[in-house]
Amino acid sequence: MKVLMISSDRNILTPNSAVSARMKEYAGLVEELHIVLLSDSSHGLKEAQIGKSVWVYPTNSSIKFLRPMDAARIGKRIVFEKNFVRGRSVITADSFECGWAAMKVKAKWRIPFELQIHTDPFSPYFSGFQNSVRKFFARNILAKADSIRVVSENLKRSIENLLEIENWKLKINVLPIYVDRQNIESAPITFDAHARYGWSFVLLSVARLEPEKNLSLALETLALVRKQFPDTGLVIVGSGSEEGRLRGLVGELNLEGFVEFAGWQEALGSYYKTANIFLQTSHFEGYGLALVEAGLSGLPVVTTPVGLALELENGKDAYICADGDAGAFAGAIVDLIEHNLKRENLKLNLKQTLEGKLIAKDEYLERMKKGWEECASRVGQ
Repeated sequence: MKVLMISSDRNILTPNSAVSARMKEYAGLVEELHIVLLSDSSHGLKEAQIGKSVWVYPTNSSIKFLRPMDAARIGKRIVFEKNFVRGRSVITADSFECGWAAMKVKAKWRIPFELQIHTDPFSPYFSGFQNSVRKFFARNILAKADSIRVVSENLKRSIENLLEIENWKLKINVLPIYVDRQNIESAPITFDAHARYGWSFVLLSVARLEPEKNLSLALETLALVRKQFPDTGLVIVGSGSEEGRLRGLVGELNLEGFVEFAGWQEALGSYYKTANIFLQTSHFEGYGLALVEAGLSGLPVVTTPVGLALELENGKDAYICADGDAGAFAGAIVDLIEHNLKRENLKLNLKQTLEGKLIAKDEYLERMKKGWEECASRVGQ
């Protein structure tokens, strides 16, 4: 089987990155893996063979808007030049921009395509101009997909209910994000957050700084907590378009010196293993990988009811608070500051629950391969 992947993750071309290693593992499942990578000419990327049977083709588009069209053009050429055969080939795409390109390649060569969805595109919080454009095209792309791969049962139900596709021939497969439990648990500690930032109690958020992550709630929560425990601080690991606004909010809430914007980080072990509580304040999550990483690292969690948190038991696995309720978040954190035994119970229970939900790498890869084979067989549907 040959696979054409259309992706937006430029870390694929970063040597020794986790995603690059993952692509090589995927390539081991098939005869050939060809990856069209959405990128701009300013990124300076070049075509490369990164493994024995995996090749990467950056679009090198002149502007961001043209990436999907360039990806479709390159994808059509690859299918022709690399002799993709219907019934033994599949296209897989990891976003709606990539899905649009995959849809165009399918229209040209009638190769079935799988659309991967990692978040709920129909959530009211999936907002902003770019997401509005994605929503506009989403239904058509979903309708043209031969298979949809989602990361949770909740996301599957959301798509089924909103699109009313239960009678479609389209099949929705649930495949949670693979989590390397051993790698997380064995991650070295290179610093202590308390020593680095000087706070007695450290809260941690790991998220893209985008509106749907609702990190304003984390800052508002911190302001309330500090009324009772003033030596509490918050570390925010991540980058994104909201950083300027969030820094302004730090000033408005008089939190200077108690919020650290750590930026994007490759190694998170020291953050997860030396903080006291993990905060997930998102409006929505398809899965919630950071929550899993925190839980496996032994960090108690306070979260909104999103993604995997919907499968957790409130008060046993985590404290689950209503979206936007800073008072509830602050109350949960104060309770955990005051009761060390509750913190210990939460982290032990969460780790045990997560370990029961994770799947082994061999099973993950086998399910992915099976999904591709089933999708490839759907020629003409």
